[in-house]
Amino acid sequence: MRTYLIIIPARANSQRLPGKNMKMLGDLPLIGHSINFSRQVGFEEITVTTNDFEVATYAKSKDVNVIHRPDELAGNQEPVISAIQHVLESVVEEYDAVILLQPTNPLRPVTLLKEAIQIFEEENCDSLMTVSRNEHKLGTIINNRFTPYNYKMGQRSQDLEPLYYENGLLYIFKTELVQEGRLLGDNNYPLIVNHPFAEIDIDTEADFKKAELYLNHFK
Repeated sequence: MRTYLIIIPARANSQRLPGKNMKMLGDLPLIGHSINFSRQVGFEEITVTTNDFEVATYAKSKDVNVIHRPDELAGNQEPVISAIQHVLESVVEEYDAVILLQPTNPLRPVTLLKEAIQIFEEENCDSLMTVSRNEHKLGTIINNRFTPYNYKMGQRSQDLEPLYYENGLLYIFKTELVQEGRLLGDNNYPLIVNHPFAEIDIDTEADFKKAELYLNHFK
């Protein structure tokens, strides 16, 4: 079996929801849900990359390895791959693959991590990402005119062509892929997750309120 490192990226200075990574969701700060999720299946190889002192202090209190992310790798426009590469350059051990857990997706089905790793091993993937089925009738607007994109007017929703969206719950990448500057390989496996938790991706206060409702409902 491959060796895996879980990386949780949690930069400071969120523009739309300041301090969100330490904002309390139920009994835990937002980042605590990703840490707990990892440990539910016995993972201890967990690293938080952050430029936020409060996040770093909390992670260390949970016996999680912390890598200080330089400010130049923590800007709003900086891609997450640069933070992952920085972690891999900073840790002493070598790992076959990286599991990325974003704090902004705090609610995940309990069995998801085990299932994802099993598929990653069996399929010998370069990468794996979680996706969910899109149920919306989508279209474009050009010059104030709406043009259906994935359906015909009057078509039933259940007859739509299956389309999927990236839900952000979990990613796995081979380390060599990340070192090449890529996150998705040629052999990328889309793991379909049809669970209400896939709808939660926290960027705003409204997203946070929705997460609280889901957390309480699905306890």
